[in-house]
Amino acid sequence: MNDLLKLCLVLFVFAGFLFAQDAKPTINGLSWMSGCWELNGGGSITTERWAKPTENLMMGASQTVRNGKTVSFEFLRIADNGQGLAYIAKPSTAQTETPFAFAKMGEKEVVFENLKHDFPQRIMYRAEKPDALFARIEGMQNGKLDGMDIPMKRVKCD
Repeated sequence: MNDLLKLCLVLFVFAGFLFAQDAKPTINGLSWMSGCWELNGGGSITTERWAKPTENLMMGASQTVRNGKTVSFEFLRIADNGQGLAYIAKPSTAQTETPFAFAKMGEKEVVFENLKHDFPQRIMYRAEKPDALFARIEGMQNGKLDGMDIPMKRVKCD
């Protein structure tokens, strides 16, 4: 292989590496999550609502209703703090809000982590179909990986 060809190959690989480093996930990349989603089962209905993203924020809320009464709710947001994306959850209990740092993003999937949190330590969302959103929370409990799958269907926003 001649020297010019080797140099071109090295530059091509280096340019690809630089481009991959610059590719930073954005909140707009999560627009597939926006809308209203529902899990109906086990005697309760859990609804998650995600607003359309802006450049720096995507707001959400979760509510679980059983026998006509709200039994839990959570305020959610995905924010770009200038250093990356973070998922911030504020549950209805007396807990303070908990941030989960961005871990990875695919075309229709995103993962956030906070390995110092008790449970969950990981929050994942994936678009299964245009009308289905799959969420999963997981983490270590008593030395074992535990998790909960939350398969939701798109519903009309009230």
